Amino acid sequence: MLRKPCGFRQTLASLLLVAGMSATVGGALLFQHVGGYIPCALCLEQRTPYYLAIPLALAALLARLLRAPAPVVRGLLLVVGGLMLWGMGLGIYHAGVEWALWAGPTDCAMAAPVDLTGDLLSTLDSVHAPSCSEAALRILGLSLAGWNAILAALFAAVALRAALTRGDRFA
Repeated sequence: MLRKPCGFRQTLASLLLVAGMSATVGGALLFQHVGGYIPCALCLEQRTPYYLAIPLALAALLARLLRAPAPVVRGLLLVVGGLMLWGMGLGIYHAGVEWALWAGPTDCAMAAPVDLTGDLLSTLDSVHAPSCSEAALRILGLSLAGWNAILAALFAAVALRAALTRGDRFA
């Protein structure tokens, strides 16, 4: 199956994956650094598949543009699809923790409020990431973890379809 020729479909999928996954991580970083939403431990963990998949999708795009053998391009897309399935699973797990469907990790406990009016250096040790069980923001009823699960599923579908279907003859 990986020996099928590559074409426009694989090129377009690689380009869409690089752009979409980069925008997803960029959006998370904007929420963090501009919006002031401090990520919990599970939020940070959900970024890992993206940090691994973005360079691989870029490598697939470059391999396709440089006319690398089809198994190389398809193999890279297959790995990207697997990483996005992992990201989808992390998003579902985190959303389930937020909806109290199951318990989260023990190191994701609720943080105590921090008093920044006193000595700043002494309070730095008491600052902890927010609880994984409370969504900092909901958009259309879904937390960012829920949206991440949807986006990761979409990226996985794009990558796996491009990896496993026949290439077009256009490119």
